[in-house]
Amino acid sequence: MEGTNKLADGSSAAYSTTGDEDMKGVLFSEGQIIFSGPSSGTNTLTVTANNAQGKSAIVSDDYVRFLANASVTASAGSGAGHGVKGNEYVQISDGALSVTTNANMKKGITADDYVLVEGGTTNIKVTGGVAYDSEDSEYTGTAGIKADNYFAMTGGTVTINNEGTGGKGISAGNYSYYSSNSNSLTDSYISGGTLTITTSGSESNDVSSKAIKIGFKQRSGYSYIYAGNLIVSGGATSCTCSKSESVEVKGKLTVSGGSFYAYSTGDDAINSQGEMNITGGYVYGYSSANDAIDTNCDMKISGGYVYAITTKGNPEVALDANTEGGYKLYIYSNATVVAYGGLERGYSSANSVYTLSGTANAWNALYDGSSYIAAFKAPSNYSSFAVTAPSLKSGYKNVTVSSGSQTCNGVWATSGISGGTSVNLSTYNGGNQGGGPGGGWPHSL
Repeated sequence: MEGTNKLADGSSAAYSTTGDEDMKGVLFSEGQIIFSGPSSGTNTLTVTANNAQGKSAIVSDDYVRFLANASVTASAGSGAGHGVKGNEYVQISDGALSVTTNANMKKGITADDYVLVEGGTTNIKVTGGVAYDSEDSEYTGTAGIKADNYFAMTGGTVTINNEGTGGKGISAGNYSYYSSNSNSLTDSYISGGTLTITTSGSESNDVSSKAIKIGFKQRSGYSYIYAGNLIVSGGATSCTCSKSESVEVKGKLTVSGGSFYAYSTGDDAINSQGEMNITGGYVYGYSSANDAIDTNCDMKISGGYVYAITTKGNPEVALDANTEGGYKLYIYSNATVVAYGGLERGYSSANSVYTLSGTANAWNALYDGSSYIAAFKAPSNYSSFAVTAPSLKSGYKNVTVSSGSQTCNGVWATSGISGGTSVNLSTYNGGNQGGGPGGGWPHSL
């Protein structure tokens, strides 16, 4: 593609079927669609779907790829369809992509298999709400990105803002794909790039809004099937949800690296149905309405830096595993954990857990006797935290952290820490909230 190009239909556009050609969008291909441009000059394409027939802006019955030197804008109005749809997959490797959708149930980017982001800059805005999907016989909401199988990100920048009722930022892994593909889903993963998601819509017809939703829950006889895993090994992810869980994973959640930030004023900040394993990276979960970080199975923190805050109060806790189901919270020797709002009943920690009285709306630090282990930024009006870390000897309040050292949306730091006033630690006497009794320490990884 080269130069400045524009394609659009009208609000009363006629989309008729001719033979095998079904005309699914303004720019439609039975084969692949690949966007790229020469290394110099202006290379832009604007595709606008104004129709009232649910037809999308850009559609391929094969796959859609975005390569270097191309700037593409896809817009779909309130009566139109998706912004970008690939029957096989959508792959964003480079370039600039801007997507806007306004219709109920429709998605910014959607694929029948996977969506992969490798580079480039992608901005998605969704405003449509929930509607009844006669094809699936259920109410359905919108999403910034939807993949029937999995979502993956290895680089680039993606920003999603979904204002619609029941709207998702990213939704990946559904039962239809699972049942049609040997009862399996490919794991969704984030290994690089910068992903920022904001959802603000309320629940409608039992469809709730979430920043990230991976997998599904489906009744099978007298029980349920839960499927869909998320693996985070790198990158910088930031999720904010006003009305529901910010991050929900129906299978297992594993964090081994990167920065993973989740904030919710409506439910849990981070929730997984399956086991949650945190082995590295920087994790932050903040909820003013429920548990900060919650799993229905074991939660195992064996490394990295975990910061959890809940302001809801008993029985909600900062870190909650399903002790009522015989599961437990395990904190291993290499983990650094800061929790406001308590640890669940029956937790096990390889290192001693202390109470640190810090300073609200300031940087507080953990100290091993010779150097700072890490620093965390306390929100306004919060002062006392449960803390544990390798070789932890004392705390420091009102430390200074250089701006270049701040990570995880500016709430964690492991370098660039200086100053402050030493604070003694006291023994943590919590751990009496949350579910029922669990097993004992040690527990295998």
